Amino acid sequence: MTNYKATPNGNVALTPEEETQLASDRAEHAAGADDRAAAEVRTERDAKLSATDWTASTDVTMTAEMTTYRQALRDVPAQTGFPNTIDWPTEP
Repeated sequence: MTNYKATPNGNVALTPEEETQLASDRAEHAAGADDRAAAEVRTERDAKLSATDWTASTDVTMTAEMTTYRQALRDVPAQTGFPNTIDWPTEP
């Protein structure tokens, strides 16, 4: 499939060198997809942990359910299918 670039004189087919660079750029982008997805999942996980940080305060007794929930959040990156399939724990 021929790729084109826009110029002031209309669309022009990419040169072989440009096609090679485009293919390389696309492969590099695809290779980083899991890293980007993992970063997004970790950001969401961190937000969920932050929302429950108050339960870890020294003047609060954390319930066993909350301890289990927070540990399950920390274990999210170890799940099979991470980062594309996440089984989020249910907050108590």
